[in-house]
Amino acid sequence: MAAIKVHGIPLSTATQRVLATLYEKELEFELVPVDIKAKENKKPNFLNCLNPFGQVPALEDGDLKLFDSRAINKYIADEYAGKGTRLAFGDNKKKAIIGVWMEVEAHQFDSAASKLTWELALKPVYGRVAPDKAVVEENEAKLAKVLDIYDSRLAQSKYLACESFSLADLHHLPTIQYLLATEAKKLFYSRPHVRAWVADITARPAWCKVLCHVEALS
Repeated sequence: MAAIKVHGIPLSTATQRVLATLYEKELEFELVPVDIKAKENKKPNFLNCLNPFGQVPALEDGDLKLFDSRAINKYIADEYAGKGTRLAFGDNKKKAIIGVWMEVEAHQFDSAASKLTWELALKPVYGRVAPDKAVVEENEAKLAKVLDIYDSRLAQSKYLACESFSLADLHHLPTIQYLLATEAKKLFYSRPHVRAWVADITARPAWCKVLCHVEALS
């Protein structure tokens, strides 16, 4: 049995983010399904032992328990620095730059991309009403501004933080993958440097493993 356990659901972008990191680091792990419909994530055992906020994913690595996908990924990248893909760097300047672009993803990119993902990709899966056009238009405009900055940045650097793939790039993968199957794909494809970056990161073998995992368990 794998020492690392990820409690989550395949459709969750946050869960996918952690799975991508584990595959990049070539680590063995067990995905423990959480029945959201049955509100397993809101039951006392989950709240008391895994995540007091009742959200997925939660990670167990031996006696260590963590929640929040980005915090989990930072731990994995540092704890298992010598395995698989190097997703974080010991050099303070590189680490600082990666940290900046990780913050950009979390607070600039994801705020708009997640809303679009829900409206355009996930609402139909969960049998909800049609997308809210006003929400879509508002967040497409917000995301477009972020991607304009990305396109300028990627004209100077192969990846967002540096010339090597890092957590700053990886954290974008789940929402980008969902949005590429929607009308919002135009936002990525209309910017040449963003388009090349997206093609690169979505073709990574570790991410392809995540997609296979998601398809098998969905």
